[in-house]
Amino acid sequence: MGFVFGSRSSKEEKTAATDKVSADLSQPRHPQAPKGRPTPKRAVAQSQRKAVVASTGNRKEDAKRARERRREEMARQREALANGDQRYLPARDKGPVRKFVRDFVDSRFSVAEMFLPLAVIILVLSMVRVSSIQNIALLLWLAVIALIILDSIGLGFRLRKALAQRFPDEPRRGAVAYGLMRTLQMRRLRLPKPQVKRGERP
Repeated sequence: MGFVFGSRSSKEEKTAATDKVSADLSQPRHPQAPKGRPTPKRAVAQSQRKAVVASTGNRKEDAKRARERRREEMARQREALANGDQRYLPARDKGPVRKFVRDFVDSRFSVAEMFLPLAVIILVLSMVRVSSIQNIALLLWLAVIALIILDSIGLGFRLRKALAQRFPDEPRRGAVAYGLMRTLQMRRLRLPKPQVKRGERP
């Protein structure tokens, strides 16, 4: 009899263990969540954001809402480019490092910012059918290119040094190139708009 009861209890234990495993496998688990642990908070936040913009079931209404959201985001971004609001700037312009680079460039005069108007003048001179004027245009073109290269090299060294002093622990990758590209734009056409005056050090 003891053997019979022992066999029956053993079978019940195995059945209970099998049921528990089946129940665990039947419950959905977040793919990034470790076994036996709750879903990460990031996934919860993402699900909450998805719930806010969840589909209404009407394709036209969903498209209308998406257009309105995009229009609002673009309007905020345009305003930020004009007033320098860090919250809504494009990703490439965000952060204290990029702001410092913009202020560093905008506080100085750069030869490169005169590239477009000088290029127009040189182009007009080169179209004149007088060999001496065309030669002058060619010399001017070479001089402008040389000045831009020298000025950009000097600015790059100064900017790199200033960034190392001001932001020793911040990632600065691409910051110098970002500043040099900004010098190629005329000051009044730069976006985000300059927030410092010439001669005003950041």
